[in-house]
Amino acid sequence: MPEVENPVEIGVLNYPGAQASAVHGLTDLFTAANRFSTELGRETGRQIRTSHWQVARRTGRIERAFVTPSGGTSRLDALIVPPSLEGRKAMQTGPKILTWVKKRHQDGAIVCSICAGAFVVAQAGLFQGRSVTTHWALEEQFSEAFPDIDLQTAKLIIEDGDIITAGGVMAWADLGLRLIDRFDGPSVMLAVARYFLVDPRGREQQFYSTFAPHLHHGDQAILKVQHWLQANFECPTSLAVMSGMANLSERTFLRRFRKATGRNPTAYLQQLRVGKARELLEFSSMPFNQISWKVGYEDASAFRKVFQKVMGLSPGDYKRRFAVN
Repeated sequence: MPEVENPVEIGVLNYPGAQASAVHGLTDLFTAANRFSTELGRETGRQIRTSHWQVARRTGRIERAFVTPSGGTSRLDALIVPPSLEGRKAMQTGPKILTWVKKRHQDGAIVCSICAGAFVVAQAGLFQGRSVTTHWALEEQFSEAFPDIDLQTAKLIIEDGDIITAGGVMAWADLGLRLIDRFDGPSVMLAVARYFLVDPRGREQQFYSTFAPHLHHGDQAILKVQHWLQANFECPTSLAVMSGMANLSERTFLRRFRKATGRNPTAYLQQLRVGKARELLEFSSMPFNQISWKVGYEDASAFRKVFQKVMGLSPGDYKRRFAVN
């Protein structure tokens, strides 16, 4: 491939525990972008160099361990902190890596995180005042570690200029396409997406996330109500019934329920009912009106609105995407 002026260099931080498939998958994605940029005859196309960075055993410094195509400088246009299958253990990266990540951002690099990589970037102090995302299953852990950061796990990608965050483990493909779009334009991005069979638009984490209620908060009165709701989600209930079950005043019950679960009782019950409706949409041929009644809603149109709000998809769209029969 002929050399192109002003190449872009995208670094991938291969920190301890980083997901190898993401590190090498991103490399393949950007290599394909170079090929399609040439095939599409883009005179202004910018070659993408992909470099891997890791702590060198000999010096203890973060050094470039790999780059393709050959060459490269010490300046990065973008730095990607990939996912880790070890979740919160990504926080155990050490001060040298955190300082290095922060310095790359100060030097002008777009800093990107994927999944648990968000823990690394958050520790480096780059998320203050930003809205970010991470894997939906890490929401509770991330919020506990960084309570002042605006976390929005319903979104797969949040692009905020010089900070880009991606949610799920496989969201490295979505993030890579965003960077290709930014540096090489939509034509190259779409060509790469078609080649890798990745849908470049229309995906969000909320389509896939599963409601996992917090049950280890230590408030036995609230836990009693949670267990009842889990077993009787389809039954009519009220604030008076739930507070009476907890032997608390309504005002105290509301305060303690929100503190323990992160939601008010209405939103909590909606999550349980939507979860059951998703299961019925995926594994049965039951019409939605019947599903609404089965999960405790007499008004199917009202539940349709609730489902759309929680899932980001209408019941019909959800069934078309995820039904197994």
